[in-house]
Amino acid sequence: MDPDAATGWSRAKSEDKEIPGRFAPRNDGRRMTASAEQIQSFAGELGGKQKHMSAHEKLSPGPGPLAGIKVLELGQAIAGPFAAAFLAWFGAEVIKAEPPENGDPLRNWRVVYEGTSLWWYSMARNKKCVTLNLRVQEGQRIARELTKRVDVVLENFRPGTLEKWGLGYEELKKENSRIILARISGYGQSGRNAQKPGFAAVAEAFGGLRYVTGEPDRPPVRPNLSLGDSVAGLHAALGISMALYHRDARGGSGQVIDVALYESVLNLMEGTIPEFDLAGVKRERAGMRLTGIVPSGTYLCADGAYIVIGANGDSIFRRLMTAMGREDLANDARLAQNDGRSRHVDEIDVAISAWTNRHHSREAIRLLEKADVPSGPIYSAAEMVEDAHYRERGVYEEVKLPGGQSVKLPTVAPKLTGTPGGLRWIGPPLGAHNNEVYRDWLGLPAAELARLKAEGVI
Repeated sequence: MDPDAATGWSRAKSEDKEIPGRFAPRNDGRRMTASAEQIQSFAGELGGKQKHMSAHEKLSPGPGPLAGIKVLELGQAIAGPFAAAFLAWFGAEVIKAEPPENGDPLRNWRVVYEGTSLWWYSMARNKKCVTLNLRVQEGQRIARELTKRVDVVLENFRPGTLEKWGLGYEELKKENSRIILARISGYGQSGRNAQKPGFAAVAEAFGGLRYVTGEPDRPPVRPNLSLGDSVAGLHAALGISMALYHRDARGGSGQVIDVALYESVLNLMEGTIPEFDLAGVKRERAGMRLTGIVPSGTYLCADGAYIVIGANGDSIFRRLMTAMGREDLANDARLAQNDGRSRHVDEIDVAISAWTNRHHSREAIRLLEKADVPSGPIYSAAEMVEDAHYRERGVYEEVKLPGGQSVKLPTVAPKLTGTPGGLRWIGPPLGAHNNEVYRDWLGLPAAELARLKAEGVI
């Protein structure tokens, strides 16, 4: 099947008129979408045209607050693509360039269903995917041509890689003086570690997060997520938004955004640096506790489930102790304030654990909620997809995969009341938008596209 057919259907109606940040109809009368035959064929694969079009209506959100902004994504895997996914959700037009042979490695990561990672469908949603070999001169020339037509170039290669390809900031500025270049790397673009490989696992350790994570008498542990990549991606998206505001609202110029994974992690490290620098206090691993904030932890219940209780506010602590039947602790002057509770954390946790051990987790949460004490269960994905609050907030969106199967994808926070983001299409096949971008943006004829494809450029 023509890869354009896999995504063209989701744009067919909206392209009857020009929309900010989207393509207008071409002057020759042909739409920049798949043909009617392709649309009908693809709809048939999903189980019928009428059902397919109803899905199209669902995938037609407003333009979003970033409508009109164009982004060229050159990164792979997580940090750069995560930043671009955030921008694309809120209306930016993201052109994602991938290596021609196999594309972004994330297409095949984790749980793969019928040849494609399920993660891909959310990470690449709303993106226009093209193939482009940046290692060859002709691919680099095409990247420079695309730079003329975008606001932002986003990459997460090792520092110096773009310069090696003739795509560094000084080169890109020659093509587009207003260009914003967002760069994500393990250690930043400068400094003695800049050239070291820098995956999120290493950045989480170098940035201090791993040291404070785990049990006091056990080795440091990691969350079973690539947290450093995602945090760096959010920092990049924020940096891009600020740079765009500076350029467009304040009459400024383009600039470079230098995001280091470890510095993004460091931004999460609260007061650990000044505490050590001035007071000599080194934050250590505390297991289920939060150092200096008491009580705040994880507690085992009678049914074998754990719940989280956060009762570190002075009045909340008194309500917790009263709900537990421990008025003696509720009225204990030693525990009236957080500093006193911090000195007696073991005593407090023993009391809370004794109470939760006697109650089923649901009953414990019910009693705590009745007392207005912050508490809750520890959810896995199995509980999250069934929870009524998630549904009431519209956290998941059910979409159709190319084979017709339904799957839930989480939406993207935050929710904007006036200019919300939204899903336009799921992560597309490799090269799905080659014709649209190379033909309609760059004006390359069909014969030229065929040559570039045959030579491995696209």
